[in-house]
Amino acid sequence: MTEAAEIDRIVFREVTADTWPDFERLFECRGGPKACWCMVWRAMPEEAKHTDGASRKAAIAKRIAAGTTVGLLGYLDEEPVAWCSVAPRSTYRRLVDDGSSDEGVWSIACFFVARRLRGQGITQRIIAAAIDFAKSRGASIVEAYPVDPESPSYRFMGFVPTFEAAGFREVGRAGIRRHVFQLQVA
Repeated sequence: MTEAAEIDRIVFREVTADTWPDFERLFECRGGPKACWCMVWRAMPEEAKHTDGASRKAAIAKRIAAGTTVGLLGYLDEEPVAWCSVAPRSTYRRLVDDGSSDEGVWSIACFFVARRLRGQGITQRIIAAAIDFAKSRGASIVEAYPVDPESPSYRFMGFVPTFEAAGFREVGRAGIRRHVFQLQVA
Protein backbone atom coordinates (compact mmCIF):
# COMPACT_ATOMS: atom_id res chain seq x y z
CA MET A 1 0.00 0.00 0.00
CA THR A 2 1.30 3.47 -0.83
CA GLU A 3 2.06 5.99 1.90
CA ALA A 4 -0.65 8.33 0.58
CA ALA A 5 -3.25 5.60 0.87
CA GLU A 6 -2.07 4.94 4.43
CA ILE A 7 -2.53 8.61 5.35
CA ASP A 8 -6.01 8.58 3.78
CA ARG A 9 -7.04 5.83 6.23
CA ILE A 10 -6.33 7.93 9.32
CA VAL A 11 -9.45 8.67 11.34
CA PHE A 12 -9.73 11.25 14.11
CA ARG A 13 -11.40 10.89 17.49
CA GLU A 14 -11.74 13.24 20.43
CA VAL A 15 -9.59 12.56 23.46
CA THR A 16 -11.96 11.52 26.24
CA ALA A 17 -11.80 9.34 29.32
CA ASP A 18 -12.51 6.40 26.98
CA THR A 19 -9.60 7.24 24.65
CA TRP A 20 -7.22 8.21 27.47
CA PRO A 21 -5.28 4.91 27.17
CA ASP A 22 -4.59 5.69 23.50
CA PHE A 23 -3.54 9.25 24.31
CA GLU A 24 -1.21 7.93 27.00
CA ARG A 25 0.22 5.32 24.60
CA LEU A 26 0.93 7.92 21.91
CA PHE A 27 2.51 10.41 24.30
CA GLU A 28 4.70 7.74 25.90
CA CYS A 29 5.88 6.24 22.60
CA ARG A 30 9.49 6.70 21.53
CA GLY A 31 9.94 10.39 20.70
CA GLY A 32 6.50 11.24 22.13
CA PRO A 33 5.81 14.45 24.05
CA LYS A 34 5.87 12.74 27.45
CA ALA A 35 7.75 15.64 29.02
CA CYS A 36 5.09 18.26 28.32
CA TRP A 37 1.82 16.31 27.98
CA CYS A 38 0.52 19.34 26.06
CA MET A 39 0.30 21.33 29.28
CA VAL A 40 2.64 24.18 28.33
CA TRP A 41 -0.23 26.42 27.19
CA ARG A 42 -2.82 24.95 29.57
CA ALA A 43 -1.03 25.12 32.92
CA MET A 44 -2.57 27.50 35.39
CA PRO A 45 -0.18 29.37 37.73
CA GLU A 46 -0.06 26.65 40.41
CA GLU A 47 0.35 23.88 37.82
CA ALA A 48 3.10 25.82 36.05
CA LYS A 49 5.27 25.39 39.14
CA HIS A 50 5.41 21.64 38.42
CA THR A 51 7.20 21.09 35.12
CA ASP A 52 8.07 17.42 35.44
CA GLY A 53 6.40 14.94 33.09
CA ALA A 54 4.53 13.11 35.86
CA SER A 55 2.91 16.32 37.16
CA ARG A 56 1.95 17.44 33.67
CA LYS A 57 0.52 14.00 32.87
CA ALA A 58 -1.59 14.13 36.05
CA ALA A 59 -2.83 17.62 35.16
CA ILE A 60 -3.95 16.67 31.63
CA ALA A 61 -5.46 13.40 32.93
CA LYS A 62 -7.51 15.40 35.44
CA ARG A 63 -8.85 17.65 32.68
CA ILE A 64 -9.75 14.71 30.46
CA ALA A 65 -11.45 12.84 33.33
CA ALA A 66 -13.51 15.99 34.02
CA GLY A 67 -14.68 16.10 30.40
CA THR A 68 -12.62 19.12 29.35
CA THR A 69 -11.98 19.21 25.62
CA VAL A 70 -8.25 18.90 24.91
CA GLY A 71 -7.93 17.70 21.32
CA LEU A 72 -7.99 14.92 18.76
CA LEU A 73 -6.10 11.70 18.21
CA GLY A 74 -5.42 10.38 14.74
CA TYR A 75 -5.68 6.62 14.35
CA LEU A 76 -4.27 4.35 11.69
CA ASP A 77 -5.81 0.89 11.97
CA GLU A 78 -6.78 1.57 15.60
CA GLU A 79 -3.22 2.63 16.48
CA PRO A 80 -2.89 6.23 17.78
CA VAL A 81 -0.38 7.93 15.47
CA ALA A 82 -1.13 11.66 15.65
CA TRP A 83 -2.26 14.36 18.06
CA CYS A 84 -3.69 17.85 17.68
CA SER A 85 -4.40 20.11 20.62
CA VAL A 86 -7.65 21.83 19.62
CA ALA A 87 -9.99 23.29 22.22
CA PRO A 88 -11.78 26.48 23.18
CA ARG A 89 -9.19 29.23 23.62
CA SER A 90 -10.57 29.80 27.13
CA THR A 91 -9.24 26.38 28.23
CA TYR A 92 -5.67 27.56 27.69
CA ARG A 93 -3.83 30.26 29.57
CA ARG A 94 -3.52 33.30 27.33
CA LEU A 95 -1.98 32.29 24.02
CA VAL A 96 -2.44 35.81 22.73
CA ASP A 97 -2.56 38.87 24.92
CA ASP A 98 -4.65 41.03 22.64
CA GLY A 99 -7.55 41.73 24.98
CA SER A 100 -10.05 40.16 22.59
CA SER A 101 -12.91 37.95 23.71
CA ASP A 102 -12.41 34.18 23.79
CA GLU A 103 -16.08 33.59 22.99
CA GLY A 104 -16.42 31.31 19.97
CA VAL A 105 -12.64 31.12 19.45
CA TRP A 106 -10.99 27.70 19.36
CA SER A 107 -7.23 27.29 19.34
CA ILE A 108 -4.99 24.81 17.56
CA ALA A 109 -1.92 24.89 19.76
CA CYS A 110 0.14 21.76 19.17
CA PHE A 111 0.79 18.78 16.90
CA PHE A 112 2.56 15.47 17.29
CA VAL A 113 2.90 12.84 14.55
CA ALA A 114 4.57 9.46 14.92
CA ARG A 115 7.98 9.70 13.27
CA ARG A 116 7.26 7.11 10.55
CA LEU A 117 4.36 9.22 9.24
CA ARG A 118 6.02 12.62 9.22
CA GLY A 119 6.53 14.47 5.96
CA GLN A 120 3.56 12.83 4.25
CA GLY A 121 0.97 15.59 4.53
CA ILE A 122 -0.76 14.39 7.68
CA THR A 123 -0.71 17.87 9.23
CA GLN A 124 -3.11 19.14 6.57
CA ARG A 125 -5.46 16.26 7.42
CA ILE A 126 -5.20 17.04 11.12
CA ILE A 127 -5.94 20.73 10.57
CA ALA A 128 -9.02 19.87 8.48
CA ALA A 129 -10.24 17.48 11.20
CA ALA A 130 -9.60 20.12 13.89
CA ILE A 131 -11.58 22.73 11.95
CA ASP A 132 -14.50 20.34 11.49
CA PHE A 133 -14.39 19.37 15.16
CA ALA A 134 -14.30 22.96 16.40
CA LYS A 135 -17.08 24.00 14.01
CA SER A 136 -19.26 21.08 15.16
CA ARG A 137 -18.80 22.33 18.74
CA GLY A 138 -19.91 25.88 17.94
CA ALA A 139 -16.66 27.64 17.09
CA SER A 140 -16.94 30.78 15.00
CA ILE A 141 -13.16 31.24 14.65
CA VAL A 142 -10.32 28.73 14.69
CA GLU A 143 -7.02 30.28 15.67
CA ALA A 144 -3.47 28.94 15.34
CA TYR A 145 0.01 30.15 16.28
CA PRO A 146 2.43 28.78 13.67
CA VAL A 147 6.04 29.75 13.13
CA ASP A 148 8.17 30.23 10.05
CA PRO A 149 9.73 26.96 8.83
CA GLU A 150 13.22 28.06 9.87
CA SER A 151 12.16 28.93 13.42
CA PRO A 152 14.40 27.38 16.10
CA SER A 153 11.49 26.96 18.53
CA TYR A 154 7.71 26.46 18.76
CA ARG A 155 7.86 24.10 15.75
CA PHE A 156 5.26 21.86 17.46
CA MET A 157 2.72 24.63 16.75
CA GLY A 158 2.95 24.12 12.98
CA PHE A 159 4.29 26.21 10.15
CA VAL A 160 2.92 29.36 8.50
CA PRO A 161 2.69 27.90 4.94
CA THR A 162 0.62 24.95 6.19
CA PHE A 163 -1.99 27.23 7.74
CA GLU A 164 -1.97 29.56 4.73
CA ALA A 165 -2.70 26.54 2.52
CA ALA A 166 -5.61 25.65 4.82
CA GLY A 167 -7.19 29.08 4.29
CA PHE A 168 -6.12 30.78 7.51
CA ARG A 169 -5.05 34.42 7.41
CA GLU A 170 -2.56 36.21 9.60
CA VAL A 171 -4.09 38.64 12.10
CA GLY A 172 -1.10 39.44 14.31
CA ARG A 173 1.91 38.19 16.21
CA ALA A 174 2.42 36.59 19.61
CA GLY A 175 5.98 37.21 20.69
CA ILE A 176 8.83 37.29 18.22
CA ARG A 177 8.34 33.87 16.59
CA ARG A 178 4.66 32.94 16.70
CA HIS A 179 2.25 34.31 14.12
CA VAL A 180 -1.45 34.48 14.94
CA PHE A 181 -3.63 33.01 12.21
CA GLN A 182 -7.41 32.78 12.12
CA LEU A 183 -10.04 31.08 10.03
CA GLN A 184 -13.69 32.16 10.21
CA VAL A 185 -15.84 29.01 10.36
CA ALA A 186 -19.25 30.44 11.19
